[in-house]
Amino acid sequence: MTKVNDSECMIREKEFTSSFRWQHWLRAISIVILVATGFYIAVPFITPAPNPTPTGFLQDYMRAFHLIFGFLLISVVLFKSYLFLFSRDSVNERKSFLDFFSVKVWLKQIGYYLLIAKHPKLRGTYNPVQFAAYIIFYLMVFAIIITGLMLFVQDYHTGLAALLYAPMIKLTALVGGLAVVREIHHLLMWGIILFVTVHVYMAIFNAVFGKDGSIDAIFSGFKWHNKSEK
Repeated sequence: MTKVNDSECMIREKEFTSSFRWQHWLRAISIVILVATGFYIAVPFITPAPNPTPTGFLQDYMRAFHLIFGFLLISVVLFKSYLFLFSRDSVNERKSFLDFFSVKVWLKQIGYYLLIAKHPKLRGTYNPVQFAAYIIFYLMVFAIIITGLMLFVQDYHTGLAALLYAPMIKLTALVGGLAVVREIHHLLMWGIILFVTVHVYMAIFNAVFGKDGSIDAIFSGFKWHNKSEK
């Protein structure tokens, strides 16, 4: 439903569905926990207090949480990818391709970020700079998932790990060995950290200069548009 704020001449429109919003926050939580546990697994910086009982299994707990939230991230990313490609509610997201291939929209969007131009009118949900960033982000996420599975099958050999073992071992050999896989996994993590940092900054930037409730939209689902633009 669309509501109009007459005093501000703004129109409130649905921007994000509930499924989009909850998978966004599940992905965000997963990334935060995976980064924290990943740092610890790579360099254990906390030593459990010594005691006579065998309970100092902090590394195992960290690995367990890393696996749990790793598979949660895989599930959410696959679900989001399905929604983007096939869901009717994602039509406006797919329309972002139209702006992505428009040089005019690119120039106006860059001008907006440089504070020398107005925000261009978009046909899709994302501006071309956003869309390019999301493409890179998802490429990194899929790559870190694959390298994570390559590391996963080294220690687990039943269930899903048994099914993935043969292809992941071959892929590990093609990449150059387990040490190379670990380094790629680590570098991809830094790439995702960089993306998240810029993503949060740009969300705040758009909320301040766009005054369209862009941050509110990821909570409420609604965004404001100038009446004259509709």
